[in-house]
Amino acid sequence: MGLIIQQRALQAAGGLRAVLPVVRKRDRSLFDQMHRAMNSVVLNIAEADGNDAGTARARFASACGSAKEVRAGLQLAVAYGYVPSSKVTKVDIALDEVCAMSWRLSGR
Repeated sequence: MGLIIQQRALQAAGGLRAVLPVVRKRDRSLFDQMHRAMNSVVLNIAEADGNDAGTARARFASACGSAKEVRAGLQLAVAYGYVPSSKVTKVDIALDEVCAMSWRLSGR
């Protein structure tokens, strides 16, 4: 696997394995949105890696937006009492790094 950002995104996705089943039991809609957004992060980064510069920048920007969406979903899951904050800290840090890298790669 080539891009460091892709590796970090996959680490974040792996970290969600402990959180998403809990969210799914409590709030199916939030689960669906978080799941789709995490898929979008990873897939947009992969698409950016194989595209021309202009399209790549747009895909990295989309990946950042989706990473922020997952982070907001994690914040909601904690706020609603679905999961303790200690369960989401590592995933949140990984997503923050993904967003920082993708923002820079998007040229913004």
